[in-house]
Amino acid sequence: MSSKLLANLNEPQLTAVTLPHTSALILAGAGSGKTRVLTTRIAWLLSTGQVSPSGVLAVTFTNKAAKEMLTRLASMVQVNVRAMWMGTFHGLCNRFLRMHWREAGLPQTFTIMDTQDQLSLIKRIFKQNNVDDEKYPPKQLAWFISSAKEEGLRPNAVEAFDDYSRKQVELYQLYEATCQREGVVDFAELLLRSYEVLSKFEALREHYNARFRHILVDEFQDTNTLQYKWLRLLAGPNTAVLAVGDDDQSIYAFRGAKVANMQRFEHDFAPAKIIKLEQNYRSQGHILDAANALIRNNNGRLGKELWTDQGHGEPIRVFQGYSDGDEGSFVIDSVKAAMNEGVPLDEIAILYRSNAQSRVFEHGLFNARIPYRVYGGLRFFERAEVKHAMAYLRLINNPEDDNALLRVVNFPPRGIGAKSIENLQQVAVGTGVTLWQAACAGGAGSRAQVAMAQFIGLVEGMRIATKGLALPEIVRHLLDASTLKAHYLNEKDGQDRVENLEELINAADNFMRETGGVVHVENLDGTMSENDDPVTAFLAHASLEAGDTQAAEGRAALQMMTVHSAKGLEFDYVFITGLEEGLFPHDNSLNDDGGLEEERRLMYVAITRARKRLHFSYAQIRMLHGQTRYNVPSRFLDEVPAELLKWLSAKPKNLLAMEPHAPLSGDYADRNLSAFAASIGSATRNDSGFRIGQQVSHAKFGHGVIVNADGSGKNVQVEVNFRDHGIKRLALEYAKLTAL
Repeated sequence: MSSKLLANLNEPQLTAVTLPHTSALILAGAGSGKTRVLTTRIAWLLSTGQVSPSGVLAVTFTNKAAKEMLTRLASMVQVNVRAMWMGTFHGLCNRFLRMHWREAGLPQTFTIMDTQDQLSLIKRIFKQNNVDDEKYPPKQLAWFISSAKEEGLRPNAVEAFDDYSRKQVELYQLYEATCQREGVVDFAELLLRSYEVLSKFEALREHYNARFRHILVDEFQDTNTLQYKWLRLLAGPNTAVLAVGDDDQSIYAFRGAKVANMQRFEHDFAPAKIIKLEQNYRSQGHILDAANALIRNNNGRLGKELWTDQGHGEPIRVFQGYSDGDEGSFVIDSVKAAMNEGVPLDEIAILYRSNAQSRVFEHGLFNARIPYRVYGGLRFFERAEVKHAMAYLRLINNPEDDNALLRVVNFPPRGIGAKSIENLQQVAVGTGVTLWQAACAGGAGSRAQVAMAQFIGLVEGMRIATKGLALPEIVRHLLDASTLKAHYLNEKDGQDRVENLEELINAADNFMRETGGVVHVENLDGTMSENDDPVTAFLAHASLEAGDTQAAEGRAALQMMTVHSAKGLEFDYVFITGLEEGLFPHDNSLNDDGGLEEERRLMYVAITRARKRLHFSYAQIRMLHGQTRYNVPSRFLDEVPAELLKWLSAKPKNLLAMEPHAPLSGDYADRNLSAFAASIGSATRNDSGFRIGQQVSHAKFGHGVIVNADGSGKNVQVEVNFRDHGIKRLALEYAKLTAL
C-alpha cells in the first residue's frame, strides 16, 4: 500500500511526503503538485500507523479544497477520515467553539453572521444610537472591526488618535455588546474567540497540544497575524507542523495576509528541513524562465527556481497598441485565431489588473459573438454600481421609469425608508399613476417628505444641468451630482467600484465614437428610422450588452478575470493585459511599503497561469478614470529577458495627427493638439520624431512619455511622465531626450 502511495513522486515530493516526525517548511512553486504532496503526506502518516485520523489537523483556505482533499484521502486509505479536523480557519474554529461554548462565554446555539447580517446589525445599532451613517459608513465600520479582530484587538486595546477613530472604537464596543447579548458572532470573531479560549484555559490548550501530533497548513503565505498566533497555540512541543506555501505568490496583503509569517515560521518552529518543490508540471520553459527572471527583482525571498522537462515552448508574444481599443482588437483577433487552431474556449483566459478593464473586452467579445464568462465577478453592465449610475441616467431621460426610481430613490442613503417606499407604491397603484408622479404629489408620507423632495430636486437639477451636453459629460455630471462616487470612496473596497463608474464615462465615449449616438429602429411597416437621442440609444446599447451574452453553465466559454481571481487556476492560452505603469503595477502600490513587490508577485501569479502560450499587451493611450492617459510601458516588461519575447506591435501611430476621442478630461482637458504639433515641429527641424505619446529616455530621470508641450521655436517646453519620477517639465533644447 505504502509503495503504491509513493509511486510517481519526484525526489523532493517524496522527501516531503516521507518526512520523519518533525516540523518542515515546503516551498511549493506554482504547478509543482503541492496539493498532491499534502494529501499524500496525510495518507502516508495514516497508512503507516504513525498517527490516527483524530491526531491530524489540516488547514485549507477554501471549503472546496478541504472537500477535494477529503475525497482524495478516502480513496487512498481505508480509514474513516471524517474524524480528522480538516477545513478552513473559520470552519475549524466553529467546530472548536461548538465544543467549548461555555469556556468561550457563548450560548450553545450561537449564530454565525454572514457579511450582510453583520451590516444589518451595524445599521440597527446606528439607528438606535442616532449615528450618522454618512459620516460613519456601516461598511467602513465593519471593515474597521474585522481588521482589529484579525490583529487580536478588542475595543479597549485599539489605539484611537482623533475624534473619528475614538467614535469608531465606541461603536465597536456597542457592536460587541450587542453581539454578546444576542448570541451572534461574525467570521473574525470565530478565530479571535477561539484564540482567547486557548490562551486563557491552560488545561484545554495542553489537551489539544497533545492531541494534534501533526498540523498541516496549505497556502501558508496567506495567513494573517491572528491565524498564525492561533496555530502557535495549538502546536505543542511534540507537534510536527508542516507549512506549505509560496512566498512568491503572496498577493492578499489587502486582506491582512502577512508573507512575513513564512520567515517567522523559520524562527518560531525551527523546521528541520526546508524543501523546495521546483519542478513545474504546468507551463513550458519560456513561461517559467520569464516568471523566474521577474521575481528575482524582489528582496527577502526564500528563493526557488521553477523548471520543467516539457521543453522551451513558444516565445511570449508582446503587443503594443495605440489605444485600449487597439489592445482589445488584438486580443479578440488572437482569440479567433486560437479558436481556428482548435483551442477550446475554456482554455483561453483574459487577465486584467482592474475590473474596469473588462468592459473593452466584453464589448469586443459581444460583437464577435464569442461566448465568455466573467470568473468570480459580474459583467460590466451588471455590476451594482454601474446599474445604479444607469438608473440615474434612465431617470433623467424618463422620470416615469419606476424600476429606475426604486433602485436609487434611497441610494446613496438619504433617509427614505422601506415604509415610505411602500406608502409611495400604494398611492401610485391606488391612483393609477407612476411612482414619480406619486412622489411629486407627496405620496411617500410626511416622514419622508423632505428627503423625497430633495431627491426630486436632485433628478430635476441633473436633467437641467445636462441639457445640451455630450453623452460622456452627462454621465460624468450624474456620477458627481448623485454622490455615487463619493459614497463608494468611503467603503473599504470602494476604489474598484469607483473605477467601474469612471469606466462608464469611457463606455459612453466609445459608444459615441462608434455610432455617433444614433441607433436604427425597425418600424411596424418594416422600414428603418433613426433614433438620434444619444441617451436613449446608449441605454438601449447597455441593455443589450447586459443581456444574455454570458455563456450559460456547462457551455464552453472564454474566461475573463482579475489576476487576483486567477490564483489557483491554469489555462493553455493566457492574455495579460494593461501592462502599463500606473495600471500594472497599480498607482496605489507605489505609495505603499512593500506594494511594488506585491504587484510583482501578482504578475508572477499571472504569468504562471499559462501552460502553452502567453501574451502581454499594453496601450500607448488609455481612457482611465475618465481621463486620457499617455502610458509608460510597465517595468515588468523590462524585467523579462528580451530573448523570451516576440513583439507583435502594430505600427505606432503619430498621435499628433489623430483627433482626440472626445474633449479630453482631467489634467489635459483643454489642450490643443494642433498647436502642440506646431510647437514640437518648429523646435525639431532635425526631424527628431518627438510627438505626444512618444516614449523617451532622459539621462537622469530614465524612461518616460511626452504628455504635453507649449512654446515655440527654441522655447518649446515639454511635460514628460517619467516612470520613477512622475511628471517633469523640461526645455526641449537642453533636455537631451532620446526617442525610443
